[in-house]
Amino acid sequence: MPRLARNGSEDAAAGSIGTPPHRSASPAPGPRTADAVADAVRAGILSGELAPGTPLREEELSAAHGVSRHTARTALATLTAERLATAEPYRGVRVSLLDDDALIALQQLRCALETEALRIVRERGIRPPGVDAALDDLAAAEAARDWPATLDAHARVHLALVDASGSPRIAEEYRRLEGEMRLLLTHVRPAYAPGALTQEHRAYVDHALRDPERVVRAHLEHSTRAIIDGRRR
Repeated sequence: MPRLARNGSEDAAAGSIGTPPHRSASPAPGPRTADAVADAVRAGILSGELAPGTPLREEELSAAHGVSRHTARTALATLTAERLATAEPYRGVRVSLLDDDALIALQQLRCALETEALRIVRERGIRPPGVDAALDDLAAAEAARDWPATLDAHARVHLALVDASGSPRIAEEYRRLEGEMRLLLTHVRPAYAPGALTQEHRAYVDHALRDPERVVRAHLEHSTRAIIDGRRR
């Protein structure tokens, strides 16, 4: 399991008996420690190192990262809120499976948000600021076979399209899906040869700006079908 560098003071008590509160021997661990643990586990999930369904146990995270179980629990809560992990009664927390039903539901919601955003962009008659730079970064990341950078650039392409609508509510809801979208791209990764993702998205941007109602749906149906077909082989 990906691990965080050990922090020997993380589990130290904030003070000892008889020590005044304003002279605590060691500061209480803040949320940044839990965020760092969540970042490490998230990287393992999105790289594919932690496969769907892998158990994420508090005690193992605590030992691996040198943190308290409370900190590990907070990190797992963050990943669960992002839907990268799923908490089930009597089974604990596991890496999300993103099964066929969850995949289709996610893509339907993306379709509604992105289609409406691009419809507004078309009415405004603009080319989304930053989208071409994001596409260039996607190409560079694919050429370098840098998967984390590919995930980042792919997210920026879609966010540039949504942000250009000027609708804060659409953008806010779309950003809530970012963790799941990154997980989805990790699932579809085997279907793309190096460079194919950039090629597809350059065409997608150009066509979706002209005909969002048809093109967004076709784009998302393509990725959905690639994942589902790949699972059945």
